[in-house]
Amino acid sequence: MTIAQHALVLNLHQPPGNLQDLLEHRAWEAKEILFALDRIPRSLWGHEDVARVHLSLSGTLLETLADPSFQQQVYGIVDCGALLWHLQNQNLFEIVGTGYYHPVLPLIPEADRKEHLQRWLGIAHHLLWRPRFQGFWPPEMGFSMELIPLLRACGYRYVFVDSEHVEPVTEMSWQELRYRPHIARHGGQEIVVVVRDRELSDAQESGMELGWFLNEVAERTKWCDFPPLVTTCTDGENGGWFRNVTEGANFWSAFYLPLLEHARSAEASLRPTFVNDYLDRYGAHGEVRVRTGAWNTGWHHGRDFTQWTGSERQRDALEAFAELSKQVHDARWLAGERGVTEGPESGAIEAALWHLLKAETSCNLYWGEAWVPRAEAEQQASRDALARATALHESTQGVASEEIEAPASEVEEVLVERQTDQGVRGEE
Repeated sequence: MTIAQHALVLNLHQPPGNLQDLLEHRAWEAKEILFALDRIPRSLWGHEDVARVHLSLSGTLLETLADPSFQQQVYGIVDCGALLWHLQNQNLFEIVGTGYYHPVLPLIPEADRKEHLQRWLGIAHHLLWRPRFQGFWPPEMGFSMELIPLLRACGYRYVFVDSEHVEPVTEMSWQELRYRPHIARHGGQEIVVVVRDRELSDAQESGMELGWFLNEVAERTKWCDFPPLVTTCTDGENGGWFRNVTEGANFWSAFYLPLLEHARSAEASLRPTFVNDYLDRYGAHGEVRVRTGAWNTGWHHGRDFTQWTGSERQRDALEAFAELSKQVHDARWLAGERGVTEGPESGAIEAALWHLLKAETSCNLYWGEAWVPRAEAEQQASRDALARATALHESTQGVASEEIEAPASEVEEVLVERQTDQGVRGEE
């Protein structure tokens, strides 16, 4: 009997300031999220022999968990420092890369994609102590083929994509298409594509019994003449199935721990694996194309990014990203040409970029138009910072510093970000 390999992938993301806001206004929900995060390593202690979990943690979530003031605020709820330490257990966890502010990458300007990826690598190397992150989780599974050269330039070996969007180039069966890694090529570069099983992932998100899952996997892979890689990907801290604190009534105690016992048994039909280990042993086979799209959320199918582009106001925000991005990167380049790499003008330009990247957070456009004002506010803050930079450059008069300098708190944010980035680069 062929034993299927199971790659479990959990996406963990909280928008900037969201946990802090929930603590103030809906403390019970914040606690549920924090408990769900803390439950992940605690559930797996002592199961290093078989447990294998891929985690994607957005830069904003890592930033929040590492913030000393936030750690102090929630210390009686969760020890965030200990949580970050436990996630360094490489026997249990494979950390996969993502974008810092969790943007839908195909929807934002190309120049900003690189910024999100590099900034995530900076904070992740610093906090999680991996020499390399081999896998990549596109936020919202938003993928397009043009991302491949960028992912390769950042050192990624493979990327997760949704089964809805994968098309074979090489002739292959349905089972091969879904349960084998493949190669995708674009712009002279190639990357391994690992296919998320959409239907099994839907079940993982909403709650499922182990017996049903094992039977479903057996039926789907019974014609495989190769070791199948079954990949399920969902959020890991959203929904009652993951947030439920009752023993025997959540994902870990009701499903995953029994799965580990099954994997240890002589009758095991499925075993957890890291994608890297699977690739090292079995490799990737065949070539595919991946249509541009995202994963399914709620009633949205993920094609055409309907979740983030459905209204005129959402589309206007996306158009503003493109226009503002050009202005920010042009200002950055021109400042560099003039040798301006530090000081108030440089700080204002960096603040403009920081606000732009925050504006591109996927959540700002996901909830219909409810959070679009957050994107618009960050866009305006970016424009204001650019205006300060322009004033500093053009001024030849004795303009009062308080009229043109960036707010102290904003400058501090930029300086901290720079210091962290420089420290990480030094370590590398």
